[in-house]
Amino acid sequence: NVEFNKLGLVVTDEQHRFGVRQRSIINSKGQNPDILVMSATPIPRTLALILYGDLDISIIDELPPNRKKIDTFAVTKGMEARVNNFIKQQLDEGRQCYIVCPLVEESEEIDAKSVLELFEKYKEIFSGYKVEYLHGKLRPKEKDEIMERFKSGEIQILISTTVIEVGVDVPNSNIMIIENAERFGLATLHQLRGRVGRGKYQSYCVLKYQGNSEIIRQRMKVISSTN
Repeated sequence: NVEFNKLGLVVTDEQHRFGVRQRSIINSKGQNPDILVMSATPIPRTLALILYGDLDISIIDELPPNRKKIDTFAVTKGMEARVNNFIKQQLDEGRQCYIVCPLVEESEEIDAKSVLELFEKYKEIFSGYKVEYLHGKLRPKEKDEIMERFKSGEIQILISTTVIEVGVDVPNSNIMIIENAERFGLATLHQLRGRVGRGKYQSYCVLKYQGNSEIIRQRMKVISSTN
C-alpha cells in the first residue's frame, strides 16, 4: 500500500522468488516505469519472460574477483566413505560444510534423507566436530542464531533443508553435499551450489543420488558439467 510520487525504475533482485501478480502490482505503481529483473537461476518462467515478455537480456558472465570455479561431482552411495573422508580433510584445513536434504523429518511415504535423521548420523561420524541443523520449522530467532554461529565459524557442519538456498553468504564454507540430489530440480541444485565458492578457497559440490534411471543420470550429468 505504499504510494510513490514518480516511480521511474523498479529493480527486482532474485526475481524468481516473486509471484507474477506481485511483480505486476509493483510495476503498476508507476506510469510505465523502467524495469530491471535479476536472477542467477535460469528457471523456465524467467526464460519465458525473455522470449515473450518483451524483455531485453543482459548476461553477466564473469565471476567476482578471486572466485574459483566450483568442482561438482555426482556420486552414488558406494562413495559415501570417500566423501566423508574428504569432508574431514577440508574441515581440518579450517573450512566448513553444508549438507542439504529434502525432508525435515523422516517420512514413511518418501524414501529420502531427513535433516533430523542425518543430524544424528553425522554427529556420530563427525564426533570431533561441531554439527548443527537448520530447517524452516524453527523459529526465526533460532534460525538467525544458528546462521550467525555458522558464519562465525563456531559450527563446522550445517545440515539443512533448502532454507539456505538464497541470501546465505559464508565465504569460509567450501563444501556443499546434497543428499537425494535426484529429488531437487536443476534450478534448485544450481541455487544451492551457489552457496559455496563465495571466498578465495577452491569449492566443491557433491551430488549424492539414488536410482538408476536414464533421466536421473542425464540430470546429474548436466549439473556436473555446467557451471
